[in-house]
Amino acid sequence: MEEKRLERNEEIEIDLRRVFEAVMKKIWVVVIVTILTGAAAFVGTQQLITPLYKSKAMFYVNNSNISLGDASLSVTTGDLSASRNLVKTYIVVLNARSTLMDVIDYADVEYSYSQIKGMISAQAVDETEVFEVVVTSPDPVEADRIADAITYILPKKISSIIEGTSAKIVDASIVAAAPSSPNVIRNTALGAILGMVATIGIIALVEIFDITIRTEEDIDMISDYPILASIPDMAASSKESSYGSYYNTSTGKKKKRKHHRSGKDESELIGANVSFTASEAYKMLRTKIQFSFADEKNCYVVGVSSALAGEGKSITAANLAYSLSQLNKKVLLIDCDMRKPSIFSKLGLEPAPGISNYLTRQADYEKVLQTYSDEKNRAVFSVITAGNNPPNPVELLSSSRMSKALEKFKADYEYIILDLPPIGEVTDAMAASRHTDGMIIVSRMNYGNRNMLADALAEFDFVDTKILGIVATCTNESSKGYGKGYGRGYYKKYYKYSRYHYSDTSKK
Repeated sequence: MEEKRLERNEEIEIDLRRVFEAVMKKIWVVVIVTILTGAAAFVGTQQLITPLYKSKAMFYVNNSNISLGDASLSVTTGDLSASRNLVKTYIVVLNARSTLMDVIDYADVEYSYSQIKGMISAQAVDETEVFEVVVTSPDPVEADRIADAITYILPKKISSIIEGTSAKIVDASIVAAAPSSPNVIRNTALGAILGMVATIGIIALVEIFDITIRTEEDIDMISDYPILASIPDMAASSKESSYGSYYNTSTGKKKKRKHHRSGKDESELIGANVSFTASEAYKMLRTKIQFSFADEKNCYVVGVSSALAGEGKSITAANLAYSLSQLNKKVLLIDCDMRKPSIFSKLGLEPAPGISNYLTRQADYEKVLQTYSDEKNRAVFSVITAGNNPPNPVELLSSSRMSKALEKFKADYEYIILDLPPIGEVTDAMAASRHTDGMIIVSRMNYGNRNMLADALAEFDFVDTKILGIVATCTNESSKGYGKGYGRGYYKKYYKYSRYHYSDTSKK
């Protein structure tokens, strides 16, 4: 399994559907960039590129073997071929220094030989005996004047150099009415197309190389473990708040915690305060955890960890303990994240003494034990907070004292939930995992990444930890059939029926 996961991790799979969806989400960016690049190309063409005008003159190659005075002789294929070959010779004569210097004098323009040569081009017209001379200049009158000079100078020059041949004018030049370049429409369209293609390409490349976990399919790419539950984004109702506002994502410095507009705090993501859909998801997690253990034991120890901080492991651990306690199970929740404890604030309990105080013999079992109670919803479970921050949490969690403590706790409980630190940041979870009967890995959508999750799973596999599965948090309800259709459709009716049933019974 580990080799398979590593192969998937090194592989870049291109999901065309995902790339297309990413482009469509950013279609407004594509449209704006396309408009801007098209406008930039239009302005640049108008303002930065000098318009050029062309004047053309055409000549016919006259071979004495074909026409001699007024006597017309029969024309053979060889004669036509000779005439076509003469076209190349005439072009060489045209580009000669003596020819172009005469053109400069006749046209009365101030150009050097190399400058005027760069302004003139000549080529055969469709491989015929006719060749065309084109003069390009920023001034249409000047271009026409130079072309006229060529029509006057070139035939005389050819007759004087090559005996028995001449060049007759087929079409004289005229002053160009419009510039031949630049093509404003073409450049504008080209700029817009290049901008659009470049933007789509960048979005596609970013999406292809993006390792952020966005959907359950992304988890399936690097893991063969089942997804135990999909927890919806319970803070999505507030635009000013996100799941990260409730998760401990600080770097050690104390920060002000964000709240909902209505003044909600962390406790409103626990137990009865969560949405109906989230509550059902936690019940689904509870059921799968119960089916995960085939061995008959009086107590099961379940660890909850994640690859990164801020993925929702503490809230998942607390809600799992809450959900199990609703089945009249004896549950103990222990906050083993001694570096950044958060269970006490989420459940409204005293931060100390806790597990660190018990393991260092600073407090007895009875003193560290606290109770979270929601009698209205029949949820009562015990809690041991992290306690005072020790200098050596990994040594405490891997100590024999921790193992003996769990053995002692097992006598009083059916489930012990360990809220462990993220394995991608510290090794505490690996040290404590040997005390567990199974591990749950929490992965937050649009936050965690595939590489970190794959590494976390590999770390637990390395120490032979039994991984029960993965819990996806902060999922989008609208994209889940269960969350939107099933949860708010069928279960909504069921919930209304339950309320009616109980109210009717109470009246009796």
